[in-house]
Amino acid sequence: MVRLTVDLIAKSSNHKNRRNCSLPQYLKKLTHLNFSNKNIDDIDDLSMCRNLTVLYLYDNQITHICSLGFASNLTHLYLQNNSITHIENLSSLQRLSKLFLGGNSITVVEGLEQLSELKELHIEGQRLPQGEKLIFDPRTVLALSGSLCVLNINNNNIDEVHDLAVLNKMTHFYAVDNQLQDMQELETVFSQWPQLHRMDLRGNPVCHKPKYRDRLITVCRKLEDLDGKEINELSRQFLINWKASKEAKKKARNERFIAGEITYPFSADFLLGPQYPFAQNYAGFLGKRKPLEFGRPSMKMRSDSVRTDCRGARRVMIPASAHLATEMQES
Repeated sequence: MVRLTVDLIAKSSNHKNRRNCSLPQYLKKLTHLNFSNKNIDDIDDLSMCRNLTVLYLYDNQITHICSLGFASNLTHLYLQNNSITHIENLSSLQRLSKLFLGGNSITVVEGLEQLSELKELHIEGQRLPQGEKLIFDPRTVLALSGSLCVLNINNNNIDEVHDLAVLNKMTHFYAVDNQLQDMQELETVFSQWPQLHRMDLRGNPVCHKPKYRDRLITVCRKLEDLDGKEINELSRQFLINWKASKEAKKKARNERFIAGEITYPFSADFLLGPQYPFAQNYAGFLGKRKPLEFGRPSMKMRSDSVRTDCRGARRVMIPASAHLATEMQES
């Protein structure tokens, strides 16, 4: 294994870049440092590299993030494809804007509360234990809500994103090959990201839900690309107008119902049973032109009052609560 030290930097430096300046002067001027794929497992104190802004340490054997207090001017940090298990010792990087941690063994996104200028977080493809998913510390998410614009959480077995709703500065969101399946949850979260321009959710169960693409395009008014396909502005406007028309019709129908303009054929107190023969055949009432055929009720079935007219015929009245006035005569 290799430890990143000042001596190692000196040995690896390009003589043309040094231009006859001393090592301390060279390290002080150094802004970019690339030690990717060098079997590095630890980092020494590099306080002489005080102007370092970009540090490439991907494809190494780093197991933990050592203190990087020496790099207070660091803006880009590349730590992909190492063996890191925890996010730690980054609070001193006040100017960090891009952090790349993909391909490690991180289970919790935490320890980023002090990174007030972080705009991009790439934490895709963590090597998680069987059956576990990547979890977000609410404190970290809330702290990043004022700055984070790009989030890559591809392939992390994630099945919900409601904790990310506060990230209202989001412009690019990548969550490919996860376990997202709640369409309503996605609509709720994405409706709170008004600046979202690009999103990729391919490989999630939710992609197979009816109207998946139409519903997300309608919710995300500024979305330009969904799952690798460009969104046509004309199509977006059509979907928005269609949804507005549908909601307007539903609202009008509800208002008419509340006002009593829409009624149903039978009221709630209409009693069904053999003592009310009309209930057995009401197709004629519904306009299907099927003739009513009333059977002759037996005495024990008859519960309504029976009246006798002047000709001796008996009449049974259908309850008025059914909004009907039907008479049945027996000879």
